[in-house]
Amino acid sequence: MTAPPPLTTPPLATPHPRVLVLPGWQNSGPAHWQSRWEALHGFVRVEQADWDWPRRGDWMARLDEVLLAEPAPVALVAHSLGCQLVAAWAAHSAHTARVRAALLVAPPDTARADMPPQLASWRVVPRQRLPFAAEVLFSSDDPFCSAERAQAMAADWGARPVPMGARGHLNADSGLGDWPEGVARLHALLDASASDTTASDISE
Repeated sequence: MTAPPPLTTPPLATPHPRVLVLPGWQNSGPAHWQSRWEALHGFVRVEQADWDWPRRGDWMARLDEVLLAEPAPVALVAHSLGCQLVAAWAAHSAHTARVRAALLVAPPDTARADMPPQLASWRVVPRQRLPFAAEVLFSSDDPFCSAERAQAMAADWGARPVPMGARGHLNADSGLGDWPEGVARLHALLDASASDTTASDISE
């Protein structure tokens, strides 16, 4: 039997890590793309004790708890307040190495004066740079955040800003369905972060 020829180049993509889903305020319903992704792709939701009156410290502690139970680094897929959770958690946690990359969709501007009282503990928007690869996907007509503020948050976090057109809050009301475009962005982000890690390892 003739041996196969040796590979001259490494594969372009690597196996993707486990994906944790981080919904925003009041959770994501069955028609939300996050829920659809769980059903379609086996992603796992990080459940919070209180979705209606979210306390930032409690949500951060819960994310730490879940990540510490994971055997390997994961990817985070956050929507709305979940994006602020990622930024706040990363600014304070000692376990950020457990995250390989984060897809941050429709971060709300919680510093706005018209934010509801339930979100009082989230009014200070973290500005520290994220220690892992990230993209911020935002809509030009999001009722909870202007495009300019979304881009400013992405710049603060060291994340790549990705405009998605006029699609509201990028939620179930946006009519995204299974949102294959979002899945493609997640896969591209993970492939790029894996390539960056490999290049760093080689250079060392």
